Amino acid sequence: MFVQVIQGKVTDAEQAHAAMDRWMEELAPEASGWLGTTAGVTSDGKFIALARFDSADAARRNSDSPAQDKWWHEFSSLLSDGATFHDTEDVVIDTHGDPDAAGFVQVMQGAGSDPERARELMGQHRDEWAAFRPDVLGSEVAMYGGGEYTMAMYFTSEAEAREGERKEVPPELQAEMDEMNSLASGPPAFYDLEHPWLYSPR
Repeated sequence: MFVQVIQGKVTDAEQAHAAMDRWMEELAPEASGWLGTTAGVTSDGKFIALARFDSADAARRNSDSPAQDKWWHEFSSLLSDGATFHDTEDVVIDTHGDPDAAGFVQVMQGAGSDPERARELMGQHRDEWAAFRPDVLGSEVAMYGGGEYTMAMYFTSEAEAREGERKEVPPELQAEMDEMNSLASGPPAFYDLEHPWLYSPR
């Protein structure tokens, strides 16, 4: 799988949402290899999107199409300071439910000192985490650069996510969390998407 992370500051969230909806209607049917997109705008106007493709080649073919180029020219006019991109094929997907049914998505960005160990930890105790946090429908982690990552967490709702955060974590899972936190190079940045835009092929 290939993921492209796109972010910037939008001048008008509603126009950006309408443009993404238009991409879904007009361009998605011709976007060979496109698997889905998670996007949204935070309350302070930060736009972030994770676009999934089955390969880097499929993403490149999409980017090279004249229709995509025209759409991006129009969409990027809504970004006040341009866009930044992160491309990667180092992706970990974990689903316990239907992420497209999420009522709230929290995106985290940061960096870690040991990506391989982080990947191992993410693969442990999946069933236990699913039982402990039924509000979590899944996660998507894109890793790139020197240990940098973007992670999207999909929740049933923001209220249930906040309630889940307050639960006392079982010791075994807490130990895993503590080790994961010890690998962090610093505190992550959070992007709360209270009204996530979730797109999948029809």
